[in-house]
Parts: sequence; C-alpha cells; structure tokens
Amino acid sequence: MTSHRPPRDRHVRVLATLGPASSTPEQIRALYEAGADAFRVNMSHGDDAGKLALIAAVRSLEGRLGRPMTILADLQGPKLRVGRFADGRVDLETGAAFRLDLDPAPGTASRVQLPHPEILAVLRPGHRLLLDDGKIVLRVVEADDGHALTEVVVPGTLSNNKGVNVPDVMVPLPALTSKDRHDLSLALEAGVDWVALSFVQRAEDVAEARKLIGGRASLMAKIEKPSALDDMDGILELSDAIMVARGDLGVELPPEEVPGVQKRLVGMARRAGKPVVVATQMLESMIVSPSPTRAEVSDVANAIYDGVDAVMLSAESAAGKWPVEAVSMMDAIARKVERDAAYQQQVGFVETLPEPTTADALCAAARSIQATVGARAVVCFTTSGSTARRVARERIPANILVMTPKLSTARRLGLTWGVHAIHTRDIGSFEEMVAKSKRMSLRNHVAVPGDRLVVMAGVPFGVPGSTNVLHVVRVVGDELDRHTRR
Repeated sequence: MTSHRPPRDRHVRVLATLGPASSTPEQIRALYEAGADAFRVNMSHGDDAGKLALIAAVRSLEGRLGRPMTILADLQGPKLRVGRFADGRVDLETGAAFRLDLDPAPGTASRVQLPHPEILAVLRPGHRLLLDDGKIVLRVVEADDGHALTEVVVPGTLSNNKGVNVPDVMVPLPALTSKDRHDLSLALEAGVDWVALSFVQRAEDVAEARKLIGGRASLMAKIEKPSALDDMDGILELSDAIMVARGDLGVELPPEEVPGVQKRLVGMARRAGKPVVVATQMLESMIVSPSPTRAEVSDVANAIYDGVDAVMLSAESAAGKWPVEAVSMMDAIARKVERDAAYQQQVGFVETLPEPTTADALCAAARSIQATVGARAVVCFTTSGSTARRVARERIPANILVMTPKLSTARRLGLTWGVHAIHTRDIGSFEEMVAKSKRMSLRNHVAVPGDRLVVMAGVPFGVPGSTNVLHVVRVVGDELDRHTRR
C-alpha cells in the first residue's frame, strides 16, 4: 500500500452497507469518496456470487487507491417467522384468541403455524410475542411443547411469514444457523476483515463464533436481544467490538429504554477500549428522500457526541435512492459535531481508566502530553493493532497515524476512532522509528513542518504487545529530502 491520501477530516468512522444501489465498482468508489471508511456486506441477501462480487469490488478499489479497505460481513442469524395463511393474511382483533402451533396447514384467523418448537417449549403464561416488527402483540394464556394459546393485545393485519420476537425469554437457539456457518466460511475464504454475529444472547454464542473464525477476522457482537444485556460483561470480553443494533433491540425493548441502553453500551465498549458501532435507522428517510429529517440528524449527532467509533448506514446506502448523498450527510454531520467546542467535553465524559500495564500508562500519558505540547498527531507503530486501539480509547483530539507491517491489521483498524492506518515495512531501530514518524506524517498530510508528534512503539521492535516507548519529536521542513524513501 503506497498511497499517501490524507486522513478524513474527522475521527468517527462511517460504515456503509453495500447492496443493489451500491454494487458496481463505480458506485462503491463514489461512496468512498463521499466519506465511507468501511463497507458492510449483509449476508442475509443475495447469492454467494453476488456477495463475493461485492467483496472483490472493494478489494479492487483498495488496490487502485493504495489504501487499506475494511470489509464487514454481517451474518443473518436465526429468523423466527410464522407460517403461511390460506388467504395470505388475516386481521387480528383486540382480545381475540389466537393459537400458534406446529401444524403446517395454512393459517386462519384463529391459528397459524409457528415452526419453531424451541420457542413453544419455553413459553409460559404472561410472555409476549411480538409479530411483524412489534406491530402486533400477543400475550400467552397457556402453552405446552406443541402449541401456545394467546390473546391479541395489540391488533393488526398479519400476513405470510412475518417475523416473531420473543422478548421475555432467552430463546434456546444457537446464534449460528447452518446458513450462517456457510456464509461465515464464504466470507473468511474471501478475506473479510470483520464478522458481525447476530442473535447474540450470551457469551457462549460469541465463544462459538470466535472458535470457528480462528483469528482469520475480528468479531463484532450485535446487541439486539434484551437477554444479551444480562451478560454484557462476558459478551464484551469475548468480542473485538460491539454493534448497538437498534432494530430488533427497539422492537423487544420499550422504545423509551433504547436511548439509555445505547449510551450504556457505548460507555462499556469505550471503557474496554473496543470499537462500538451504532446502527439502524440513522438516516432512514434518506432511503427515499435526498435530505434527512432534523430528528435523524440529531440522532446521528448524539451518537457522535457520545464518542462512538462508527455510525452505520443500512438500507440508506444499500437500496435507497440517494446512497452517495446519505454517506455525504453522515460525513457532514460528523465533521460539524467534531468542530463543536462542546464535543471534547462530551466525548470525554466516559472515564477510561488505564489498566495497570505499561502500554495503558503510556497511552494515558500520550493524551496529557499531546494536550500540553499541542502535538499535531500521535504516531503508533504496531503489529497487532493493540497500541492503536489503546490510543483511540483516550479520544485524543489529534490525528492518529498508525503504521503496521501487517495488512490485515491496517484493514481491521478501519472501524477504530480517529485511526489512519498505513501498511508499511517494519522498523528496526530507534533512529528509524523517529525518522519514519516524521517522514510519513508529512507524506500523509497529518503534520506540517514545525509540528510536534507523539510517537509510540515497542522495543524490541516487531514484537506484538510490547509498547514501552513514548517519544516527542518535532517535524522539520526537509524530512522528505534527508531520508531515503521507503
């Protein structure tokens, strides 16, 4: 990777979903130029060939631009659905009795198949069933292993194969279906950088996926089930990042609880030093409109004020009429928020106490030194990316220039707050570290002559997890002329 494109004029990352509206190389490049820092491939849709084509298009763009590109494969997870109706749909009225059972016969106004015996086995009187994204609510009156008799609490029209949410119980289903295992193998063979795991309910779900991934990609746990909130410490410990997936989470939780849960999850991830992505319906109206609502802009801005690592576009960039405009709007909101004088106070509200390690102590010191001497950038040399993530956790108001000899590390850091990662040869001495910091900061436009840099690395060089050097240098005007280009 040899391109020296300047970093984005913001720290938060933009994750854009690819789809029918953004599937060609030209469209993907347009999203990148508009501000997309990473690309999501939704494994729920399309065939294998289509998914592989999207991944290949991003890698082709990476080669043309000379910049590491980040690809996230989002697994579908179990999809709980009712069966089909004799007439395609029925109207359910308040107070009516409605039966869910295992009988595959076409449904009527009084019953329909629920082809999930695992759910029927755990339902108890009083439990709720939310149908069609919560538009219809049923309450269980009686249940056994073969059926559940319910009362309609919130009425509506129910049609074929609509989704079912069960918020009051942990569903005894694994997070990975046979389809997910196939998609995971496909994505890993294609070389994706991140895998997002859906339907996470407990830490064991993450452990199973991590074992299958085997270090070939980083793992992001999607928090969309209320049961996951009861095991967040374990889930976060086993994950490389989390996504606040407000779609299903907003269906299964009372809507008024979602903002508080979002802030709690963001705070937990930031304290752990792991990337956190906020997703779902961020600029939803831009699926059909060239401009968002003011409420949507405020929603995106509030997530950025909270210090999230990335904000995500779903259908807005995948299937909407205005994909490039949606990315441009997300980029504009982020830049405006980060220029607000109140941003640094807000983003520093989460206290990130260092662990009792040399690396954490140095990263905490780097923030203080940067503020004191007004350093333009923090330069990190890393193999695994851990130093970069620690520095990003401090939310230092400066560029974070990361140099790594591992292309996979550079790619995976594309979802980390403020990081501009470069794939380059490793260093072998202290003198080379200083010289390369100055040279690359100039080439990549993160500093100008006269600026100070805070440089972090580990000695011996090239050994992962050995960050033990913090050095302050000043860039001079002839750095590019005095050193051999590498």
